[in-house]
Amino acid sequence: MTRVGVIACGALAVHIRAIASRRGFDLDVHPIDAVLHNRPERIAPAVAEELERLRGRYDKLAVAYGDCGSRGALDAVLREAGVARLAGENCYEIFAGASGIATALEEEPGTYFLTDFLARTFEHTVIRELGLDRHPQLRDDYFGNYRRVVWLAQRPSAATRAAAQRAAAAIGLPLEERAVGDGGLEQALEALVAA
Repeated sequence: MTRVGVIACGALAVHIRAIASRRGFDLDVHPIDAVLHNRPERIAPAVAEELERLRGRYDKLAVAYGDCGSRGALDAVLREAGVARLAGENCYEIFAGASGIATALEEEPGTYFLTDFLARTFEHTVIRELGLDRHPQLRDDYFGNYRRVVWLAQRPSAATRAAAQRAAAAIGLPLEERAVGDGGLEQALEALVAA
């Protein structure tokens, strides 16, 4: 049996484990801290380090990330290592599809997207990590060009809906909910594991 290791963005790791369990994919998930999205230039080096650490432990390695703002640096690392990643620019595209994101941005170019993970961790991953808890005057520097928040709901629940509402309120924007499920991630993961 082929041993597969998946290096995953921390924002996707829980979803990937659930999909793998449901689908019977035999793989181990190795998450990398999702806070790196605040410093996307650190994503490719972190993935390279994890690839080096795991090489030899698995028959196959794969990476569950989009480009995530690395500006091609992640793809360069993966080309050199001979490892594939999820198709898509970011997790928003992975969950909602490129056309779903394009449509939302055509409707309102100033759209800030939330996933379930980001909604639930917003206080830590955005407010504290960007220093908005200590310097609320930075809100307009970070979010002044946004006009709305769109929550791409994978598994809508009252608790996650409340978290999305708190996140939107924290940055002073109206919230819209769009149920997208995790089918896009499931298809992308299936293709990644089969590659």
